[in-house]
Amino acid sequence: MTAPLYTVVGPSGAGKDTVLGALKDQMPQLQIVRRVITRDAAAGGEDFEGVSQAEFDRRRAAGRFVLHWHAHGLSYGIERSIERLRAGPAPVLFNGSRGILPEAIRVFPDLQVIHITAAPQILTARLRARDRESAAEIADRVARASLPLPLGIEVIEIDNSGDLSLAVDALAAVLRRAGAAA
Repeated sequence: MTAPLYTVVGPSGAGKDTVLGALKDQMPQLQIVRRVITRDAAAGGEDFEGVSQAEFDRRRAAGRFVLHWHAHGLSYGIERSIERLRAGPAPVLFNGSRGILPEAIRVFPDLQVIHITAAPQILTARLRARDRESAAEIADRVARASLPLPLGIEVIEIDNSGDLSLAVDALAAVLRRAGAAA
């Protein structure tokens, strides 16, 4: 048996990690994959493993990542340990990247894509509040939010512009409809 696999993608500030965290509170059996990122672990946000670029490159060269990408000046990776998680019955979710969807689907043909979005003014406010980027970087991230997803990929859309519970409930309903969560 292979557990259902989902990637959650969307623009910076859409609240992907917040939705995943709240969903995990509702459905503790879910397996949320911890990403490896070349960012200081003290930077906050999601639960991730912060490593140096040299360490990231070493792991990549050693074949430790099943998926890896570079965005916004950082390197991101999903370690092969995801394959062990899939051996269990609980759904597995990871915060991915819109840019690697074709590769992710090649690696995991059964991957289901969940696209969490928010209105541009909401994205801007959230990015300003986390205080990690300059005004120009925030404007660039918000501009990228309107870029289309790769063609031919089936996507489940969830809008997180309003109350968090609405987005969490929408994602929980998706998992229940798919039979992925009890």
